[in-house]
Amino acid sequence: MHKEEKMSVVSAYAMINGTRINLSFSSGNNWTGSGTAPLKSSWSQPNHMYTVTVYATDDAGNDDTYETTLKVVEKVAPVITPSSPTTGSTLTNNKPAIVWNVTDDDSGVNPDTIGITIDSGSKITGSAIQKESITNGYKCTYTPASALGDGSHTIKFDASDNDGNAATQKSISIKIDTVPPTLNVTSPSENLVTNSKNLTVSGTTNDATSSPVILKVNDTPVTVQENGSWTTQITLSEGENTITIVATDSAGKSTTVTRHVTLDTGAPDIQSVTITPNPADAGASITITAIIVDA
Repeated sequence: MHKEEKMSVVSAYAMINGTRINLSFSSGNNWTGSGTAPLKSSWSQPNHMYTVTVYATDDAGNDDTYETTLKVVEKVAPVITPSSPTTGSTLTNNKPAIVWNVTDDDSGVNPDTIGITIDSGSKITGSAIQKESITNGYKCTYTPASALGDGSHTIKFDASDNDGNAATQKSISIKIDTVPPTLNVTSPSENLVTNSKNLTVSGTTNDATSSPVILKVNDTPVTVQENGSWTTQITLSEGENTITIVATDSAGKSTTVTRHVTLDTGAPDIQSVTITPNPADAGASITITAIIVDA
């Protein structure tokens, strides 16, 4: 009677994303081998999995294959890059368009995780944020639905990739200033007439949001003290002079005050004096008439 011989497996290996991992007989029916998982996340693969195919051959030349899957998760978080406005900037627009990029060159950015938080408010996500596809991610734009109040604001950005890695939160600080500086001119008064060429121009200025204030008198810079006071001397020209005082804050908002001052250095000319009656009785009424011409 002929005894049938049992065939033996002589080789086995696995293929993952084009990489071969050889398997060696260990014990029983077990064949094992070690290799390296793909360097990229499996998120972009069908069903977010790499196909793993195992091949086996026996000593008679018979082959068999078996397919399974491997999920590979990246460990690098996406990158958030704020672009506009820049941190530390002062804005006059209280509904500024806030723009930033989120990128991830492996599993990709999960758009549902993109969020923005202004000050201590709730995180804003979803369709309120406009998302434009760019290389490896999104360009994001958000415009506040309600006007931001004058003063400082902190804006924070969050996002994660499709493998669940959270980006390092980024933040910027901005200042909103919609109100121009105050400007009070205490000297000179409007329509002043003087015979002195040297004139003191003084007053106070302040801006609660965007100090320091830059002050100019007739386009010449004037130093503003810490308490907001300022003073300067100008030289008048004969006749009417226009004095323009402008206070400008760091947001570019300005307030202007104009004063008109007339310099008159010509003395009046007394051309004649007539006294009637002349001579006059003691205690009698007299009339004095003078002809005076202003220079």
